[in-house]
Amino acid sequence: MSQSRAVSLARDLIRCPSVTPADAGALDVVEKTQKAIGFETHRLTFSEPGTPDIDNLFAKIGSGAPHLVFAGHTDVVPTGDVARWRCDPFAGEIADGRIYGRGASDMKGAIAAFLAATLAYVEKHGAPKGAISFLITGDEEGPSINGTVKLLEWARARGEKFDHCIVGEPTNVSALGDTIKIGRRGSLNGRIRVLGKQGHVAYPHRAENPVPVIARIVAALSAHEFDRGTTHFDRTNLEVSSIDVGNPAVNVIPAEARAQFNIRFNDAWTIPALQERVSAVVREAAGATKAEVEFLPSNAISFITEPGDFTELVSHAVKDMTGVTPELSTSGGTSDARFITRYCPVVEFGLTNETIHAVDENASVEDIDVLAAVYERIMTRYFAR
Repeated sequence: MSQSRAVSLARDLIRCPSVTPADAGALDVVEKTQKAIGFETHRLTFSEPGTPDIDNLFAKIGSGAPHLVFAGHTDVVPTGDVARWRCDPFAGEIADGRIYGRGASDMKGAIAAFLAATLAYVEKHGAPKGAISFLITGDEEGPSINGTVKLLEWARARGEKFDHCIVGEPTNVSALGDTIKIGRRGSLNGRIRVLGKQGHVAYPHRAENPVPVIARIVAALSAHEFDRGTTHFDRTNLEVSSIDVGNPAVNVIPAEARAQFNIRFNDAWTIPALQERVSAVVREAAGATKAEVEFLPSNAISFITEPGDFTELVSHAVKDMTGVTPELSTSGGTSDARFITRYCPVVEFGLTNETIHAVDENASVEDIDVLAAVYERIMTRYFAR
């Protein structure tokens, strides 16, 4: 059975077991395809003490403005128990109109669509009246230290100026075309430690029990209203993900109690302001008891690309090819778009996300082809302006 160019490329990419930080040949697939139509390519390995080296790719065709960027990642999360998969997760098997494999939706299918769309555009129109670039990393599913951040810094140092960017994250909820991401919430993790005094439960006057205090703190944080949402974002939300005292004995008052939490925050907050608010809530709830708050390092800021000409162009292209009017959304987790927003307006549009990171991750073969058509339509509209 013949396959489209986009689906064939998706299979080639899925067959590379590029679990972070391994590349496993995935960037070779992308680079070979780009070189065949005249892209200038650069392979860049970035390093940082205590983190794995990461291979990245920058590729460009054309010059000057407008400069449209496609960004994404070839790395994938681990498969989990391979025995639970219907097929080898790195085989790219096609069955019942769907392609199976780790990364099919997140986001090798979209990168294949990027490539197929660019090939089709260049074949029809030649090099763009402006420039098309690819920023492809192998570190999005990892610590995100030696990937997009450093690739962007490298590009800026060599004089690249980007006008707009599309990230191929799997944004759609139910059907291709239903959602474009125009922003993302930020993410901040923290830990709380309440110090008590260990003792026998029969002699509570000789001990200080930290459990009621951690319970008050957890209740206060969970009930706290950080805001009521903003124009494009839902309200900031804190979720406690763990409470632990490390105490297996029923007759011992523990020496300390711990909790950890995550906050997904909107564009009303900076990370320092949010840290101060959380610390104030903890201090008030703890009262005279000593409670320590530790915030983990975070590069997950909140950002928004305001609706305008570019988001309208992308929305029209999506509707043209899918028949669906997309919602402009800021829901979901974080992505590398949070780094790109510092350089140019960025939106995200890719495949559906119902099986991402799951056993039997898969994508509709038809959707991959339609996604390629959407990207080609975006380029056609973008460079015709």
